[in-house]
Amino acid sequence: MIPVLYANTVKKAKKKNFMPDLQLYNTLENKKTSFNPVDPDHVRLYACGPTVYNYAHIGNARMAVVFDLLARLLRQLYPQVTYVSNITDVDDKIIKAATETGETIENITEKYAAIYNEDMAALGVCLPDLQPRATDHIEDMIFLIGALLDNGHAYVAEGHVLFHVPSFPAYGSLSNRNRDEQIAGSRVEVAPYKKDPADFILWKPSSKDQPGWESPWGRGRPGWHIECSAMAAKHLGLPFDIHGGGADLKFPHHENEIAQSCCAHGHKNDPSAFARYWIHNGFVTVSGEKMSKSLGNITLAHNLLEHWPGETLRLTLLSAHYRQPLNWTSDTIEQSGNFLDRLYHILKDLENVETLESSELPEEILAPLCDDLNTPKALAALNALAKKAAAQKTPELKGKLLAAANLLGILQKPPKEWLGYGESHTIDAKEIDNLLQERQEARQNKNFARADEIRKDLEARDIVIEDTPEGPTWRKTG
Repeated sequence: MIPVLYANTVKKAKKKNFMPDLQLYNTLENKKTSFNPVDPDHVRLYACGPTVYNYAHIGNARMAVVFDLLARLLRQLYPQVTYVSNITDVDDKIIKAATETGETIENITEKYAAIYNEDMAALGVCLPDLQPRATDHIEDMIFLIGALLDNGHAYVAEGHVLFHVPSFPAYGSLSNRNRDEQIAGSRVEVAPYKKDPADFILWKPSSKDQPGWESPWGRGRPGWHIECSAMAAKHLGLPFDIHGGGADLKFPHHENEIAQSCCAHGHKNDPSAFARYWIHNGFVTVSGEKMSKSLGNITLAHNLLEHWPGETLRLTLLSAHYRQPLNWTSDTIEQSGNFLDRLYHILKDLENVETLESSELPEEILAPLCDDLNTPKALAALNALAKKAAAQKTPELKGKLLAAANLLGILQKPPKEWLGYGESHTIDAKEIDNLLQERQEARQNKNFARADEIRKDLEARDIVIEDTPEGPTWRKTG
């Protein structure tokens, strides 16, 4: 089930004594700065989504979780937010996957787009307001390419249409790469028909067995970079507020988006004419090493979800500051799981305390999130708030705890379900209850050997007995 934002259960963060100033690190300016939207009544956000030819790895998931949190935060601060994140369903990697597997391109893209959304939903990621697909926007791309040709920023060569990088003086302003670094780091082929080695493809010819569309330059398909430019402009207008993605997209993908979008709309000297703020999350390493096929350490979110609850993985992805590298280890996941267990135990202890669903977001949680999404500090504050709620047991503190957790996308399950009370997938719950009753009778009859035998039997089946003033309860741990 796809989660939804809790817009109706958490009040907006507009308190008499606290109006947060949202600070974001803008990659385009290389500094943290106050966020001032183009239109305060309607904030517009775009994040590059997946290319659907395989399962998403944990780095892809980090991007999805980070921008889900940013969208949630923006919705608390502004009356309307439109969040767009695309699906790339035409790409050379998809064509290669179809050739290798024998499946049709349509089957591959439909399959992995659905799996991506299901996996991200398990991580608590809400669907974006719009999730456009590249193949639905071919006409928009052709129009954009035509504008670049008309404006003298692109040219046709051997059936290809290419963007001429030297025609955009501000090229490199996002990644801060000089001319030599641009050429060396470019992911484009240095072909003889290019006017400049850094020029990149906007449109390429397609063979009969490749997907293609008719265009003024012949049957072909779009280059990767033009897709996001067309979809962002179509659904958000220009300039919009925030564009983001993983740090690996900064160059050349985002650099190329800026160049072609600004030049197509007559802003060759202003890189902010496309998007005002650029947000990039850091890389995920696995046990200190960069993920790569050669190392065999590509870690897929889909596989992780077979072994860990989605909330545990989400919290792990939020445990480090989004701009910093995140080292993915089993110890880090265990720490997140233990943290969630403590919070759920506190909520279980508060189950008889009234829940104030209208509680406002606590300042001590909102303030660090408004400081460039400082999740480590926010989680530390959440832990302190939980301890305070456990000690005082007031409806106000319980409500604030739940409001803060909703914003972070955690504590979304009933505590008893998370902790495993009263349920087991390996034995019948009624059998356990009967054993507990037998254990109680054995203790009353001072048959402690039998009581201890029952306890050990249940422990061997990952069942923990907890003796309370109201009687014994049990929960599944394995």
